[in-house]
Amino acid sequence: MAIQWFPGHMHLTRQAILARVKDGIDVVIELLDARAPGSSANPLIASLTQGRAALKVLNKQDLADAARTEAWLAHYNSQPDTRAIGLDASMSAPAQRLITACRELKPNRNGLDKPMRVLICGIPNVGKSTLINTLTGKRAAKTGDEPGITKTEQRIALAHDFYLYDTPGMLWPKILVEQSGFHLAATGAVGRNAIEEEVVAEVLIGRLRRDYPGALETRYKLQAGDTAAMNDAEMLAAIGRKRGAVLSGGRINLQKAAEIVLHEFRAGLLGRITLELPEEHLALTAAAEEAEAALQAARLEKKRSRRGRSSRDAQPDDERENDGDNEGESGGDGGDA
Repeated sequence: MAIQWFPGHMHLTRQAILARVKDGIDVVIELLDARAPGSSANPLIASLTQGRAALKVLNKQDLADAARTEAWLAHYNSQPDTRAIGLDASMSAPAQRLITACRELKPNRNGLDKPMRVLICGIPNVGKSTLINTLTGKRAAKTGDEPGITKTEQRIALAHDFYLYDTPGMLWPKILVEQSGFHLAATGAVGRNAIEEEVVAEVLIGRLRRDYPGALETRYKLQAGDTAAMNDAEMLAAIGRKRGAVLSGGRINLQKAAEIVLHEFRAGLLGRITLELPEEHLALTAAAEEAEAALQAARLEKKRSRRGRSSRDAQPDDERENDGDNEGESGGDGGDA
């Protein structure tokens, strides 16, 4: 199951980001989900803001695996003209950390004559609105646990010479890496109407069983000996049974079980978890891009072949007959020789 979600307002956000960059932006802050720092990095934002200094903020770090967060910070800090920091949107005084990091990237931008102009963007439901409210000390942005809350751009002054431009959350039109789609769905970045929660929960269970063995057994009081032979779907059913998601006749309400697993993962009740590592994500991305390039090349060749056939079919009948006569004459001459 491929997960894709790009509603109409995201197209408008893309246009707004491009316009803002053209007007003049010094630093682009991209808020990432620390539980999936690669999957939540929007390649469309990277394309639209190319050439601008970048600050990658791994938000919700309090929900993520601390060791894996360090690996991701090192990965992003190794990139040119880029800084990366970890953040919890609810922590006190995060504004100064952002301001300091931006000024390190652009030390020449200060004072009223050269104010710092910063664009903050990210995927839906990454905690941007919560962060902005923390930065300003007031309810400057609407918040919610569903993606797509912010719909319009805002300008916020964090200092007398530091302006922050907020944009709505945005995904990209085609998620090439299937695993990234599931990670985005698991963290809540994709609207519920675009996913099958049972499937997403099963994929999440598989990832947790691989990388955090015992976490599910501990949370849901399951016996490791009983779960060892279960597949991921059976594990979801076992969790549903433990939590009382049982229908008439003893059938398990798998939808309810999936909602329980996804909610408790997002709330951090399963522990501090990061779903991916840099090297794994980079390898999957490279493979997906190679496959996409091959697919596009095949489609282009197919179009060219169709155009060639259409061009031949469009020839007048007498021209096609003449072509055939010429071929016949050539073949006859060859035979006589």
